[in-house]
Amino acid sequence: MTLEAEVQSLRQVPMFRDIDPARLKLLAFTSERVQFAHGQRFFAQGDASDAAYVILDGRASVLLNTPNGEIQVAELGDNALVGEMGILSDTPRSATITAAEPTTALRIDKRVFLELLAQFPQMSLAVMRELAQRLERTNAQLVAQSSS
Repeated sequence: MTLEAEVQSLRQVPMFRDIDPARLKLLAFTSERVQFAHGQRFFAQGDASDAAYVILDGRASVLLNTPNGEIQVAELGDNALVGEMGILSDTPRSATITAAEPTTALRIDKRVFLELLAQFPQMSLAVMRELAQRLERTNAQLVAQSSS
C-alpha cells in the first residue's frame, strides 16, 4: 500500500480524523501495517506494553486469564484501538488480544503513540473517551453478573 493510501486509511479512524495530513503521513511512515491470521495473537496478557494497535480491517477478541481459564470479555472491530492501556499506565498487558478473523492492524510504537497524545489534545480526549466507555461497559457487565 502506498503512503498516500495509508494516510487515507488512517483518516477513516475517528481518533485521527482531525490530525494534520503531514502528521498522518509521518504516523503512516513510522507505523507498521501488520496482518494477523484467525487465532493469531497481537500480544498476550503480561507481555510488555511496547505498542498500540488500530484495527483497520477485521475483528479481535479480548481475552483474560482467570483461575477458571481464559474468558472472552469483548470483541473489537474496525477502527478500534487496542494496547493503549498498558502504554498509558506503563504496566504489562492486562489482556490477551487475538484475531477473531483475518485482521489488518496498524502497529504504533509506544514512543510514537505517546508523542501523538502530547501533540494532539483532541486525540488524547478521544482515547480518554474510549477508556471511559470501556469502564462503563465493564461496570454494566459486573452489575448484570451480580444480579443473575
